[in-house]
Amino acid sequence: MTKSFLVDTVPTPIPLVSSDKSTEKTPERESVKVVIYGSKRGVNNTILTLYKLGFAQVNEWSPLLPSSNPGEVMSILTRHIVTT
Repeated sequence: MTKSFLVDTVPTPIPLVSSDKSTEKTPERESVKVVIYGSKRGVNNTILTLYKLGFAQVNEWSPLLPSSNPGEVMSILTRHIVTT
């Protein structure tokens, strides 16, 4: 009985993702904070205005926090941006 050996004609697939970490660039991220100071009403109105302008969702802002000035509050929005 004879056996026939065929050469593999299917090429080896080339990986789509390189495993060489030295040539890959990962984007750097930076935190940017936006702070609003003022009365409770003023801070809430500003947050709503910025929401209407499409700047940030209302729930992305921190709860109202007391500031160092009596009768004044603040709210903080933190964004993470990609730097190049």
